[in-house]
Amino acid sequence: MDIQHLVDRLEDLVDEGRHIFGTKYTMIDEERALEIIDQMRISIPEEIEKAARIMAQRDRILAEAHEESARIVQEHRKKAENMLDQDATVHAAQARAESIREQARQEAARITSEADEYVMQLLSMLEQHLVRNLGEVRGGITVLQQQKPINNLTKESQARNLQAVELPQPVEIEQD
Repeated sequence: MDIQHLVDRLEDLVDEGRHIFGTKYTMIDEERALEIIDQMRISIPEEIEKAARIMAQRDRILAEAHEESARIVQEHRKKAENMLDQDATVHAAQARAESIREQARQEAARITSEADEYVMQLLSMLEQHLVRNLGEVRGGITVLQQQKPINNLTKESQARNLQAVELPQPVEIEQD
């Protein structure tokens, strides 16, 4: 039986009792009062046990709530760390990609420079060969001009033929 109900019954018993005029005393049915008190003695341990069960249940629920909150906090902490790691990984990958692009640009510039240098060397060698060949051609022309006309050609026609051919002058190439 509920202790609160028993207290209410005891209070009703006092209210129903006879008040002694001129005093603060009330007469109540002793047998009914003792019966209610006995029921209270029986009920109190039940109430205490019930309260203890409720307290234990409350403690268990609080412990579960603390465990759950700790688990959630730990889970979110791990997610945040993973996000930070992913962010750091992305930044590292971007930095590495930029470094590779810069190395590729430098390598391309080096290869282009070396290729230009190689072409300049080839063109210089070709120019030297051409100048040498041109010198030989001019020398041959000079030798032919100094000789007698061959194959019924007069010196005048040879001179006209030679003047019609205009020979280029060597070109100087600037190197960077």
